[in-house]
Amino acid sequence: MPRPKKARYCQCKPCACYFKPKGIPIKSLEEVALFPDELEALKLAEVDGLEQVAAAKKMNISQPTFARIVSSAHKKLSSAVIFGKAIKILEG
Repeated sequence: MPRPKKARYCQCKPCACYFKPKGIPIKSLEEVALFPDELEALKLAEVDGLEQVAAAKKMNISQPTFARIVSSAHKKLSSAVIFGKAIKILEG
């Protein structure tokens, strides 16, 4: 049985919950789901420019966990941009 997920501090509220390539109907696109903790990690690391240790403290998680979350978010966003997928931002 997996360990219960630790509560993560997520404060970032997106202005939009969906992004897609222009001119392609939504029905014909694959989706990539971005979780609230991934969005928060991206904001702290890329927008706020925090180091991983400081950002992890702010999210109430360990630095290795923060690194895994950021890596997952980067892979999802890269895949969406390169392969023309829609990005759905899930609410927490």
